Amino acid sequence: MSRLTGHPEDSRDLQRLADLIRARNANETAISRITGGPAHPSHIAKYIASRIFDIELARRANNPGSSGRFRSGRFAGKSVNVKWYPKRQGTLDIGKFVPDVYLVLAGPKSAAATSRGTVSPWGIREVFLFEAKPLLAALGERCVKVGNATGLREEDWARARIYPASNGGPLGLTAAQRCGLGLFDLFR
Repeated sequence: MSRLTGHPEDSRDLQRLADLIRARNANETAISRITGGPAHPSHIAKYIASRIFDIELARRANNPGSSGRFRSGRFAGKSVNVKWYPKRQGTLDIGKFVPDVYLVLAGPKSAAATSRGTVSPWGIREVFLFEAKPLLAALGERCVKVGNATGLREEDWARARIYPASNGGPLGLTAAQRCGLGLFDLFR
């Protein structure tokens, strides 16, 4: 990391960074006005999922194990934990409070590696729905340690994929839901 050495490029870089942070703060304020919460990926993901998947969000943003409950469809009344991973690195955070369903919004697939020199742009490339009981049973059979960054096989992800391509999936997405998710596929 360069120190402020008095070189003109140091001042230009710092000024540009301050300008970018100012612009980011303005964007985050605008996002917060829409979502009613901080412009943090987890809050934004919950907002998006609530609108697209008809989820009634929990009153508390930090509700243990659950972001809310499905209001309609096959999973009506079931608890759901919404996750947003800007990069899908093959892991799922499974806490001690387990919901009925994990709904994962994910950016492009990426190998787990150092974050140095990379970016994590926000967007949704894929969506996955994991029913917790069968998932935990399968992980137990494979003797997989469950917790933060629980390693899942590529087959687990493939079976759980409900967007963009799916085999009908447990939710059977409507055209409107696919269109709504498509608004956030900012990687194409």
